[in-house]
Amino acid sequence: MISNDHQKYLVSNYALPALSIVRGQGTKLWDSEGNEYLDFTSGIAVTNLGHNHPEWVRQLNKQSMILTHCSNLFSIPEQVRLAKRLVEKIGPGKVLFCNSGAEANEAMIKLARLSASHGKNGHRNEILVAENGFHGRTMGALSATASSKYRNGFDPLLPGFHFAPFNNLEAFVSLITEKTGAIMLESVQGEGGIHVADDAFLQGLEKICASRNILLLLDEVQAGIGRTGEFLGFQKSGVMPGAVAMAKGLGAGFPIGALWVGKPWENIFTPGTHGTTFGGSPLACSAAHSVLDIMEKENLVQAAKLKGNFLAAKLNELRVKFSNLDLEVRGRGLMLALAMRKEPAPLIKRMRDNGLLVVGAAGNTIRLLPPLNVKQDEIVQAIAIIEKSLKDQ
Repeated sequence: MISNDHQKYLVSNYALPALSIVRGQGTKLWDSEGNEYLDFTSGIAVTNLGHNHPEWVRQLNKQSMILTHCSNLFSIPEQVRLAKRLVEKIGPGKVLFCNSGAEANEAMIKLARLSASHGKNGHRNEILVAENGFHGRTMGALSATASSKYRNGFDPLLPGFHFAPFNNLEAFVSLITEKTGAIMLESVQGEGGIHVADDAFLQGLEKICASRNILLLLDEVQAGIGRTGEFLGFQKSGVMPGAVAMAKGLGAGFPIGALWVGKPWENIFTPGTHGTTFGGSPLACSAAHSVLDIMEKENLVQAAKLKGNFLAAKLNELRVKFSNLDLEVRGRGLMLALAMRKEPAPLIKRMRDNGLLVVGAAGNTIRLLPPLNVKQDEIVQAIAIIEKSLKDQ
């Protein structure tokens, strides 16, 4: 039951929720009335380890008794070590820490603008972005998001952003001008409905960017940290971008964002050009260390690939069984979608009533984002709930 105080004291930028969630464990959540749910939202691709993983809890408790915050006026050993681990997983470069995906993308946009201001290319301050993408709610990240759903009411946004169709290399190339300094997109469009970038598309963009000295910026906020069956979604294609934004699953529930910057641009930010009060705190970095430790120990990147294949196969069986509904299965790893003709809100409600939590997305899409350590029998249970809910369509 939702408290009357919810509407009384909270700004109404979110729709009134259907549930009040009070407890979580593993892949399960419980509401204030004691009802149990399978959580296939993972806090929108955040709780990649499930809820309250004991090792993650232990590490946060330990660090909280040592040091939680001291600011970036000082060197923070946990931050330095985390940056080293991320560089080893991505490639030569450096890391800037922040608090969220929007902030990581904001820093990435600032990197592109700052890079353009250096040397003889000060006029190359425009960024090409994919249509149907989503990069966050801050004014810079919102300017890089094409959908009017998010932009309405916030004009004037930042100038210098131009949009091309996702997975259309020719369209991107056709929009490049002497003012283009960067290309920015997601390897898998999450909020846009789980659309996966083709390997050839990313490889083509990499070649174009290299030949024209353009920064390739990749937003891995939702697709990163093991969710697609690679540590970062773009790594399947074998490309090497100029910068990568990360967040969500990096802290598995504790807020942390990060921007990896490749070697040619790693020293663009200099003292005073950018900053953050809470970014990369000892506690946040300890949470991320725990995430990386558990992922390596439990082989969760490979698990996401294998379990994702199993879940996708089961969803495709339902697609065939309910062919009259014109269902479509999209995605990779444990970042999957069930798209349909009809508005999915009624189906999402039926799934919730039947004990499964999922999240909607653009284009009549339902996202399925279970924890990477979801058990196979829980996937089977979720499929049974989806099938039962589809029968009531």
